[in-house]
Amino acid sequence: MPAVFVNMAAVFAGSLIGLLCRTKIKKSFMDGIFTALALVTMVLGIISAIQTQNTLCLIICTAVGTACGTLLRLDDGIGSIGERIKNRFQGKAAGETRFTEGFVSATLLFCVGSMTIMGSLEASLHGDYSILFAKSALDFTSSIIFSATMGIGVMFSILPILVLQGGIVLAAGLFAPFLDAALVTEMSAVGGTILIGIAFNMLELSDKKMKVADMLPAIFLPILYLMITK
Repeated sequence: MPAVFVNMAAVFAGSLIGLLCRTKIKKSFMDGIFTALALVTMVLGIISAIQTQNTLCLIICTAVGTACGTLLRLDDGIGSIGERIKNRFQGKAAGETRFTEGFVSATLLFCVGSMTIMGSLEASLHGDYSILFAKSALDFTSSIIFSATMGIGVMFSILPILVLQGGIVLAAGLFAPFLDAALVTEMSAVGGTILIGIAFNMLELSDKKMKVADMLPAIFLPILYLMITK
């Protein structure tokens, strides 16, 4: 758990810097870096996704997980949480037209992906925090640009980081006997697929924004799939 708190502190500090500097940085400059980060996100997603050793697992888990998330309306739920936080801090978030977008985008980016999954597992199972510390450095940089572009909503993504990333760390101890290399690879592959969706939204490549949060249950379905198929 110490690395999770370091990650939260990094995002908080980066968001604060971004908010303080947003009026001093040209919009064209911020947009350029934001686009670059979106492309990097897509590359990281592709790298993780192509690592799969079981394409059928990736397809089935992504499809079924997205169906479950859609039924549970996870994307709408996370968006609703963002709106509630915005309303709760209405004074501080006044004029923040992209508060919810920043909250949702940062939550997904910071809580999904191979570094989140592998780093959380390594921290829990082997006491190795190096991956999460590296992730914290990347999140620190990203949160500066995200908050400068989308506002204070990015800072509140530290709450989902505590719940989701911290939850993986705690759960890993319980499911340690089932967590082999093949499972971690497939979970990361699904997470990579979700990262690609996040990048599509960041780059606005589609007229209709994808409800990427609906895909979150898919990350954990390889556990069930590999248990059944082995």
